[in-house]
Amino acid sequence: MTTRKRRVLGALALMFVVALSGCARGCTSSRPPIHINPSMDDQPKVLPQTASTFFYDGASMRQPVPGTIPIGGLKEDVAFFTGRGADGQFVASIPVTVNEALLDRGRQRYAIYCQPCHDARGDGKGILFQRANVPTASFHQDKILKYADGQIFDVITNGTGLMPGYRWPIPPADRWAIIAHVRELQRKRQASATVAPAPPPPRSGFGEVSPKRANNARAKAEGIK
Repeated sequence: MTTRKRRVLGALALMFVVALSGCARGCTSSRPPIHINPSMDDQPKVLPQTASTFFYDGASMRQPVPGTIPIGGLKEDVAFFTGRGADGQFVASIPVTVNEALLDRGRQRYAIYCQPCHDARGDGKGILFQRANVPTASFHQDKILKYADGQIFDVITNGTGLMPGYRWPIPPADRWAIIAHVRELQRKRQASATVAPAPPPPRSGFGEVSPKRANNARAKAEGIK
C-alpha cells in the first residue's frame, strides 16, 4: 500500500471517529441512541409484575417453593405480632419487658411517627391540629386510658378513623416501645393530677399571717405531727 493510500485511509478513519463522537450526543434521530458503554441499564432482565413467555403460567415472578418460610416469618408469638391472646382478645399488658432501653426507643419512635399529630405530651395538639385544625385524639381521655395495651397495638397496626395504619413503617417491636412510652406519659399525667396542693396558710385579723399559725399550717401540710 502506497503512502498516499495510507494517508487517505487514515483521514477517512479520523473523520469517521470524529463524526461518531459528535453524533453520540446531541444528534436528533428517530432511532434509539447508541449505547457506547453498555451497562446494567441495558441488559436482558425480568421486571416485577411483567409477563413472560418462558414460564408456563405466563408470569415472570416466581412463587415461593411450597413449604418454605422466610426468616422471621413464622410469627409463633401471636400476642407479640398481633396484640391478641390465644382467645382472640386484646392482651392487657405489653408482652415484652419494659425497661429503660425500651422506653428510650419508644420516645424516639414516638417523636418520629406520633408527635406530629398527638404532640409531645399526648394531648392531640400537634402540628396538624395547629395548622389544619385536624382533630386528633388525646391519650389522656378516659376512653384511651381504658384501652388494653393490645388494643393500642391494633390501632397503630391497622389505623382507626383519620389515623392510617403503620403496619409497614413501624415494626412490631417498635409499636410496643411506643405503647410503653404512651403509658409512661399517662402515668406521669395522672401522678401530677393526684398531688394535692398545700392549703393556704391562715391569716390574722388584719390580713397578715401570724408566724405561729403559718408554721402550724406548714407542718400539717407536710405531715409533721
